[in-house]
Amino acid sequence: MSQSYFQKFVPKKKNSVIKEEHRQKKKKAKKERAAAIDKFYDEKRKMKAAEREAALKAPITKAASPKTAAVPDDINPERKVTHPSAPKIVKAAVPGEAMPLNKYLAHCGVCSRREAVEYIKAEKVKVNGVIIKEPAFKVSEKDEVFCNGKKLFVTKNLVYILLNKPKDYITTTDDPQGRKTVLQLIKAATTERVYPIGRLDRNTSGVLLFTNDGELTQKLSHPSYNITKIYEVKLDKPLIKADFEKILNGLQLEDGEIKADSLAYADARDKSVIGIEIHSGRNRIVRRIFESMGYDVKGLDRVMYANLTKKNVERGKWRFLSEKEVRLLKYMNASYKKPATKEKVAVAKGKPVAVKEKAVAAKGKRKDV
Repeated sequence: MSQSYFQKFVPKKKNSVIKEEHRQKKKKAKKERAAAIDKFYDEKRKMKAAEREAALKAPITKAASPKTAAVPDDINPERKVTHPSAPKIVKAAVPGEAMPLNKYLAHCGVCSRREAVEYIKAEKVKVNGVIIKEPAFKVSEKDEVFCNGKKLFVTKNLVYILLNKPKDYITTTDDPQGRKTVLQLIKAATTERVYPIGRLDRNTSGVLLFTNDGELTQKLSHPSYNITKIYEVKLDKPLIKADFEKILNGLQLEDGEIKADSLAYADARDKSVIGIEIHSGRNRIVRRIFESMGYDVKGLDRVMYANLTKKNVERGKWRFLSEKEVRLLKYMNASYKKPATKEKVAVAKGKPVAVKEKAVAAKGKRKDV
């Protein structure tokens, strides 16, 4: 029987040969495409070079276009062009609006507004040669203000720094006892005078902010804005469930009741490591919470302050805040409204009352943990 009947079932080429042909076609197509792209850009570069050469050889007239006049002289040494310098625009100094003296000191980068009140009451501040004792005294940029004999100027260059504070550093601008201060860690960051927002005690580490923006310092330090802080606490023994519930429900300390916003075990296998979220700014408040129940705090680390963390910042190192972070800080909790007093509610309802408005803000200097 003839084998011609089965010839149509026999492949003319092997699969390997067909695949190799496809590979070669793709390879050739890639080379052609690359050559076409190179040719396109070569022509583009030659065209630009020709235009530039023509512009350099063109005669210079008085009505030369700005683009031609802006060509640097060192491109063609034989052709020297004298470019007239741009006229200097001198802006007249507009005096700023009058502001309270303590706010003026804060804007000058001396300290926060609250600390400025103490400077003023201690008769360390002079305005136009006269000692002023009233923090609300209005001053402007036209006035000469001296603090401790040094003339002050409103700070224009605002600086915002985040430090991952290590232990054994105190949160103060200087120390008479010669101990290490946090400002020594950021001395290379800026020449502006910055100061810390809040405090961390010597044995507490973590996030600490510095700035010369007195307005932002006032906002982050004021209790009414409820700035959130998160700490990691290392105890000498595991925290039992009963004490865990007490902290969440509220404890009575010597300066009043305190309640944590949130509490959790940071490590499921080690219940002596606790994460606590709190917005109170009372002095050493986290340590006092655990010490009041018989625990010894072996380590305290602030891992978050005002939604800022120490991520990617090594211990003892610092970084500048981004513009977005500064913007978020300035508008943080901006919708917060103080509770209306009886007098305001009655007036709104049209009822005459003789109830005096009580102060809502807490008295005394605010300190951090």
